[in-house]
Amino acid sequence: MTAASLRSHTAKDLAQIARQQGVPGWHSMRKADLIKALIHVAQKKTSTRQQQNGNGHSGSSTTRISETPPQVRQDIQAAQQKLALLKNLALKDSGTENSDSDRDQLIVMVRDPYWLHANWSLSQRSIDRAQAALGQRWHHCQPTLRVFRIMEAGSSVLVRDITIHGGVSNWYVDVAEPPSQFRMEIGYLAEDGTFYALARSNSVQTPSADANETVDENWSDVAENADRIFAMSGGYSQQGTSRELQELLETRLHRPMGSPMNTRFGHGAALDSVSALELAVDADVTIYGVTSRSAHVTLKGVPINVRPDGTFSAKLKLAEQRQVIPIVASACDGVEQRTVILALDRNTKVMEPLFRDISKPS
Repeated sequence: MTAASLRSHTAKDLAQIARQQGVPGWHSMRKADLIKALIHVAQKKTSTRQQQNGNGHSGSSTTRISETPPQVRQDIQAAQQKLALLKNLALKDSGTENSDSDRDQLIVMVRDPYWLHANWSLSQRSIDRAQAALGQRWHHCQPTLRVFRIMEAGSSVLVRDITIHGGVSNWYVDVAEPPSQFRMEIGYLAEDGTFYALARSNSVQTPSADANETVDENWSDVAENADRIFAMSGGYSQQGTSRELQELLETRLHRPMGSPMNTRFGHGAALDSVSALELAVDADVTIYGVTSRSAHVTLKGVPINVRPDGTFSAKLKLAEQRQVIPIVASACDGVEQRTVILALDRNTKVMEPLFRDISKPS
């Protein structure tokens, strides 16, 4: 029993051992005090055994007081196994093995402006390499998710370190200041600040807080919102699709992801495509603002309602032309008037259709 081995246990485990060893006052001790007390008891028992051996007592006739009781040994072994499982990020799947079982990957998806969902798959071989590389620091390191914010210049700034544990393969991460771009790394963080990275994620962009593209609460809605999540997580970015992200969604949803022109599938893949593809687009514009509660507001000369809190809104047809829209607010006494002019221009262009020969292999 050494100080290093005792430090690997939790304070609760140490308290249990101290109680079984008969350490007085164990229930009020902190972790450091428990370690000192247990080392003192072990040294005292070792000294007693040496004195008994020096007095000529045979091993068969002497009580072996320095030997750890079987129940205590079992408790220590169980605690060590639990710690090892919590530290091991290589989730062991009882299902069938696949060809990518040794591939390390970390995939991040956007759930809404304030939440990211990290999924990982790590091999036992990589965990063993991390343990060998960290050496003695392995005993005190923590499984960690590192969250980075990607700045406009392309540089990454560390936002936070999140302590995770083994036995799971995904983690929800709260983020702030939407819209922002993030990426993550997964690995082990030592006490001296050394970080051993196992995998790096794709880059994702959170939507603005007032965007209508936010996703509902639970993972169960991913099937319905898969294309939206895929897009917010970089699936349709100009830098190219994240292959790991696409494979993850395709595996879970059992359908191809991506543009139908690339996958030749979509939500209507099972339908007969006998009729010609139709596409019609129209647009409206909502104008909203705030003024004094008692003000009189007109939009293009037409009065609009001002709510008790001073806000107002109006919905207009966005015609195929340039529009100049004056919004005028007048004080109730007629002394002051303020005007804001909006200039809107709609220019819709219908492109020629593209056709693909599906008889050719993709």
